[in-house]
Amino acid sequence: MSAPVTGALRQSGNLFALALDVLRALPRRPFQGKEFIQQSWFIASVTILPTALVSIPFGAVIALQLGSLTRQLGAQSYTGAASVLAIIREASPIVTALLIAGAGGSAICADLGSRKIREEIDAMEVLGISPIQRLVVPRVLASMLVALLLNGLVSVVGVIGGYFFNVVLQGGTPGAYLASFTALAQVADLGSGEIKALIFGAIAAIVASYKGLTAGGGPKGVGDAVNQSVVITFMLLFVVNFVLTAVYFQVVPQKLG
Repeated sequence: MSAPVTGALRQSGNLFALALDVLRALPRRPFQGKEFIQQSWFIASVTILPTALVSIPFGAVIALQLGSLTRQLGAQSYTGAASVLAIIREASPIVTALLIAGAGGSAICADLGSRKIREEIDAMEVLGISPIQRLVVPRVLASMLVALLLNGLVSVVGVIGGYFFNVVLQGGTPGAYLASFTALAQVADLGSGEIKALIFGAIAAIVASYKGLTAGGGPKGVGDAVNQSVVITFMLLFVVNFVLTAVYFQVVPQKLG
């Protein structure tokens, strides 16, 4: 087996081992409440505005595309339902995950990487303090909480943006757009989006923490680790999103218009 393949498998195994260590450390006490609050506030502060700004064009593009398609098919009354489904099921979790990974995850990786090259992580281990429980667990939980809240924000902003662009720019009927919400959409769709956001937030934080804790080679190594964490997270997110969507369609019965 070639060295690159062996290295990739080793890295994947170490990442999975870190995820298991985080799960084992979750119920341990004392819980780092102060660190959790600080990290939640920090991640939210660097992601909330970009997420809100990105969700507007996402909702607009989806509404414009679906509005044009439904008009060609003679099903304009389902424009609202299709837009809401696309935003809540797929667009909101993906937008949230990309912003969490790009802004929050890169900050987590840079912070832990700088601690690693300054040998703070090694000093904590010598003192008998678990870096995973002290540093990683609060960041993972904070990322999950912020992702959950941001997903709701993206859903609301995306639906409002889609309504505006469909009604104002495409001449859609406001009543038909709103009335079709319940034609195809259901509460389980929102629940699946929130579950996706939770999982995506955890993945982004775990990957960022792993790359930060394994960073080396000085400041350049930290920069490389940040870039790698963002790329790896994006790849994992799309794969996991496909799996979760496939499972959702098998488990939850879909409404028929």
